[in-house]
Amino acid sequence: MTWMPDLDPTPGDAGACDLIDMVIVPRARDLGGFEVRRALPSPKRQMVGPFIFFDQMGPAEFLTGGGIDVRPHPHIGLATLTYLFDGEIHHRDSLGSDLAIRPGELNWMTAGSGIVHSEREDPARKVAPRKLFGIQSWVALPKDKEETAPAFEHVGSDALPILRDDGVEVRVIAGSLYGASSPIATASETIYADVTLAPGKSLPIDAGHEERAIYTVEGTLDISGDRFEPGNLLVFRPGDRITATASGTRPVRFLLLGGEPMDGPRHIWWNFVSSSKERIQQAKEDWKRKRFDTVPGDEEDFIPLP
Repeated sequence: MTWMPDLDPTPGDAGACDLIDMVIVPRARDLGGFEVRRALPSPKRQMVGPFIFFDQMGPAEFLTGGGIDVRPHPHIGLATLTYLFDGEIHHRDSLGSDLAIRPGELNWMTAGSGIVHSEREDPARKVAPRKLFGIQSWVALPKDKEETAPAFEHVGSDALPILRDDGVEVRVIAGSLYGASSPIATASETIYADVTLAPGKSLPIDAGHEERAIYTVEGTLDISGDRFEPGNLLVFRPGDRITATASGTRPVRFLLLGGEPMDGPRHIWWNFVSSSKERIQQAKEDWKRKRFDTVPGDEEDFIPLP
């Protein structure tokens, strides 16, 4: 999914504690009753581990009509991750994938050398009010895997491991955490988890992963006495021991993300990510000349280059 290219986040002005390297406050954009917040890339931080793009979609409630309608568009050099807290999106791509994603499930689409996909809503759902809330993120691929064959994998909610202990719940979306591993095979070391803490409960954040961050989703999160509301990306220093605690009387929900540092910076233009500017120029020309594959059942719409 691609949103406005100038939707740049800003460094936060919250009083971050010594354990936090940076607080990034996403810049919000209202797209006609539907709010999008972009945390990565930011002016001061391009990536956390392999995560190079991180957008919060909603929370939104649509009446009849409207909603999500992202026409077919291309990607190269990355993998997209779609994870929903509420609602439903219908995914189609040039490999022939055609299915809906629902809360607690994962769509992992590897663009590699090139893929085209669309993200829409089932017309039958548009006749009634409905909600949408989720995260769309991209992970950059290592240089030696940027041109890998495109692929798509859908993982149901029952296939993602969930760890529960005394008011703490961790759903492992990607990578390995706390002794559990996601069934998704990542191109580089990646961690991604959906965490819920009951009021007053805490979770130590594994210091073994070099780059780590928390994206706050619901409730008030306490880290070493500093409190953070929803909609903040908290980037930690390597090696520091962190404990996240649910402050107040409401549960806290956050996403834990990161992994090993990427092997060099990346160039981003529109939906293309690459270590090479020349490769992005080639992708631009290929899309302009309609050399990408089309999406079966969704061939009519064509988005010109920006």
